[in-house]
Amino acid sequence: MRATYRAMGALATKPGKLDRKTHELIALGVAITLRCDGCISAHIAGAKRAGATEEEIAEALGAAAMVNTGAAMVYSARALDAFATLK
Repeated sequence: MRATYRAMGALATKPGKLDRKTHELIALGVAITLRCDGCISAHIAGAKRAGATEEEIAEALGAAAMVNTGAAMVYSARALDAFATLK
């Protein structure tokens, strides 16, 4: 299982149209939305190794937080709709 995960990770972060730093910043954004401490640690280290600056990391985290806020707003509206159907 571990070898399969590592192989998948290597393929997913292989530089192509996006460079390694961009891959790591995306993965970091996903990691914070999933609240995965191990993932956050791994992708912070990976981003730093790939040359990401603190400012770039902060910007990526801001983008991830914005997506989480948008999702929370959508699901809040769904919750209110569900409440309205109970009347």
